[in-house]
Amino acid sequence: MTRDGLPKRQHLVGLWLLLSGISLFGGTVFAVWLDTQLAPAGWARAALWVGSVSGGATIFVAGLILERMLFTPLRHLQAQLVRLVGNPDAYDEQLPEGWLKGLGPDLRRVSENWQADRSRLSTAHAEGARSAARIRQELETLLQVLETPLLLCDHHRRVMLFNQAAEDFFIDNSGLGLGKRLDALLPVSSLQQALSQLPCDGSPRELLVPCDNRWLKVILRRVPGSDGETLLTFSDATASWSNEMGVRAELAHILTPLRQHTASLTSAADALIQLRDQNDPSTSLLRQRFERVIQEEGATLGEHVARIGQLLDDMQHQGERLTPMWSNDFWQALDERLDPERRLITPVGMPAWFKGDAPALIALFNSLVKHLSNYLPDSGFEGEICLGNKRVYLDLIWRGKAIPEHELAGWRQQPLTSLPLNPSVADVLRQHASDIWSLADDNGVYARLRLPLPAMERVGAPREIAPPRPEFHDFGIADLPPPSDALASRSLRSLEVVAFDTETTGLELRRGDTVISLGACRVVNARLLASETFDQKVDPQRPIPPASTAIHGLVDADVAGAPLLDVVLTRFRDYVGEAVLLAHNAAFDLLAISQQGVAFDIPVIDTLLISRALDEALVGHDLDSLAQRYGLTFPPDTRHTALGDARVTAKLWLALLPRLEARSIDTLEQLLALQANAFDRQDASAL
Repeated sequence: MTRDGLPKRQHLVGLWLLLSGISLFGGTVFAVWLDTQLAPAGWARAALWVGSVSGGATIFVAGLILERMLFTPLRHLQAQLVRLVGNPDAYDEQLPEGWLKGLGPDLRRVSENWQADRSRLSTAHAEGARSAARIRQELETLLQVLETPLLLCDHHRRVMLFNQAAEDFFIDNSGLGLGKRLDALLPVSSLQQALSQLPCDGSPRELLVPCDNRWLKVILRRVPGSDGETLLTFSDATASWSNEMGVRAELAHILTPLRQHTASLTSAADALIQLRDQNDPSTSLLRQRFERVIQEEGATLGEHVARIGQLLDDMQHQGERLTPMWSNDFWQALDERLDPERRLITPVGMPAWFKGDAPALIALFNSLVKHLSNYLPDSGFEGEICLGNKRVYLDLIWRGKAIPEHELAGWRQQPLTSLPLNPSVADVLRQHASDIWSLADDNGVYARLRLPLPAMERVGAPREIAPPRPEFHDFGIADLPPPSDALASRSLRSLEVVAFDTETTGLELRRGDTVISLGACRVVNARLLASETFDQKVDPQRPIPPASTAIHGLVDADVAGAPLLDVVLTRFRDYVGEAVLLAHNAAFDLLAISQQGVAFDIPVIDTLLISRALDEALVGHDLDSLAQRYGLTFPPDTRHTALGDARVTAKLWLALLPRLEARSIDTLEQLLALQANAFDRQDASAL
């Protein structure tokens, strides 16, 4: 018998066949012996044989009836109860069978009443919290549209809230995420003292901290009336810091010798004026000396002035209003400004990044097209980006002749009334340390306007805008146990869990098969975070067999150019952080990631072993069977994908939680002991 009272089906069937076989064999032997001793005939012989084998036949028939009418319905009933506890909202049309058929209406009534009670409770809770939810939703909307990166952490420095601007600000930084600590995002040595000394009235404190080759200006505020929660806002101070320590410092350094040279030049000029009216030949040599001083000081002064001009240009290029722009985005915005109804500008050539004040440049080109309408066509233009030495040339191309310089000179004095303070075109050009001119192409057919702008080292198109994340906050994180508490004694619901799965070239991991895809998702505070995922293809450096492709659908072209496994595992280890790993049949996936020098010395939860320990009498503990048992579904085309299987494994873990708690298995230590008892030779063979 198992811990649940029902034996395994294979054990029960084996015992039934064994008893039936022994009885039939014994009865047959006994019948043969009696037949030889008594030598009956006719009905007596038939009765002898029937009586001898009737015991075994009775056991066989009784076992068959019990299996079909009692034990199989009991297992179905157990599976129904498992589904009801693990996923109460899953609809189940299967009714009890056999001798338990009479329980069908009662079981349906219990299920409907439970779901009705849950619905009423949910409705009451929703009505009671509707006002707070509306206020929270408005606050969340406000936070998401704010361009200032911000995050909120509890007194254990765990992130409880962050906005879209913060996600963009810390892009590609795996340290940002709900439940993660600030230690993984910023150097805590710089923040710890400031956090400990924050006043409780919400007064701000400023701090400059390094992060990923940047200097960040961090403003910290203690949330008044909270349990030590802190609001942090960020800005990139790298440019202004470099400006303070670079260009401005050099300007201050140049100012002192510039004053000295100016004083020397003024003194020499005054002395030369006094000697100008004297005809004494002795003053000729002195006059020549003063002229030489004036010449030398004038040349030096000119060099310093040129240097100041260059520094001012550098400051202009570093100005906060000159922001990175992708050329195709700029052409589209200009096109919409010139004529929203039709497309006038066709981008040609290779797009590139440049720096500029987008509203000012769009207003400048809009004014240009309107002012010079006699020279420019209304049929459309081509927009091209040409790369120069530290500059990018923004070219507007049309079929026709170049614009005369006197027309451009007049246009430069035009005010741009759509901009604040009505700056002139020349002011905007001066802002960009640039000018604009027109030239004809060598073929004599096309002409262009050319505007040089500061180039950027950034390459590649901008990232596609992701859809809004379904979650940016979880205030329940503040109620979780301190991170310093022993992991073994942590409650299961308070665990930070990373569910992961691998797809491989085959099943022979010790004979050369390796990972081709690794996917993972995160569970924080017993809540699956939909967007904090890890999904990466891996170059296996070997062909993918067709038999494996038939399962996961990946071919060699899908992984060509992907990172190698050691690189992916390093990134995955950073993604996992301090979380506990979760997998289905974890022995296989752990073996797949454990041979590359990256240490995963953290506890591992296996949903296969947990299911086997909870329902040893039930058949089928593979992921498909458990998904069906608990009413979980795979979205289309996600089965046998690393991320798709990881998501279902995470949902399975959440469905198993109430069943574990019902058996007083509340801590990680108790859970690991439970799944260790379910580990058998079949699992060991996977290693």
